[in-house]
Amino acid sequence: MSKINISIIETSNASILKFEANIFLTQYESFEFNNIDEAKSSPLAQQLFYLPFVKKIYISGNFIAIERYDIVAWEDVQEEVSSQIETYLNEGGIVVETNNTAIKKTAVTVYAESTPNPSVIKFVANKKLVPTMFEFTSIDQAKSSPFAIKLFHFPFVKNVFIDENYVSVTKYDIAEWNDITMELREFIKSYIESGDPIILADTPEFKKNTEAKKEAHFETLDDTSKDIVNILNEYVKPAVASDGGNIEFQSYDANTKIVKVILQGACSGCPSSTFTLKNGIENMLKEMLKGKISSVEAING
Repeated sequence: MSKINISIIETSNASILKFEANIFLTQYESFEFNNIDEAKSSPLAQQLFYLPFVKKIYISGNFIAIERYDIVAWEDVQEEVSSQIETYLNEGGIVVETNNTAIKKTAVTVYAESTPNPSVIKFVANKKLVPTMFEFTSIDQAKSSPFAIKLFHFPFVKNVFIDENYVSVTKYDIAEWNDITMELREFIKSYIESGDPIILADTPEFKKNTEAKKEAHFETLDDTSKDIVNILNEYVKPAVASDGGNIEFQSYDANTKIVKVILQGACSGCPSSTFTLKNGIENMLKEMLKGKISSVEAING
């Protein structure tokens, strides 16, 4: 067997260094350990946690990424760590015992994105969270979501909107994003890693929001309303979803030709939502459904 070599690779985060091997260390799995107790399934990670400056260990593919505490600089210890990993691997040490019943995590990443609404930040995960969108404007509304309930325990959280792989959080003005974004990101990441449910599947809110229910409701609409829904779905929703929001069709009055919509997530309360509504959506509907639309109004705008 050829010798295993370790290369030291810097990352964009000065606290994190990658130790890259010339072989694969794991097969199609990633592992993240925050302390020695979590690392029971990884003898290598446990050994590394005995180094007093090791804060977190991430193992994936052919590398081990280590986050350090600020008590040392990497240039003072990186060669020692590299040598320790290299020696361990060449002596046939086990990286991760995949059949171990100890804690094993598929790594979850969450990053924060700003939105056009200064009161809303979008937290994007690398895995699907919900099958369809949910919005909660208070802790009382969030009974179907243990995740949202915990978010509302933060005193600055005003609104929670969850869709696909992201969560849009609206804050009260008592807090600044610079002070709370990291705290929220870490909480969301930890919650997803825990495997606890985002939404309870046996609740009325979940059943009401299923695609089957939405399709059944769609079939009850008149032809113009169906056209409006289809236009919103194709041309509007993808754009606003990228900004952490959603626009939901509410109603169409054939007599007044007024379309009413619900603004959700980052769209709700956004300073630019009126402009988007009038100059974007309203003009589009008027152009595509000539003579059938007089105006578009947000019932919560």
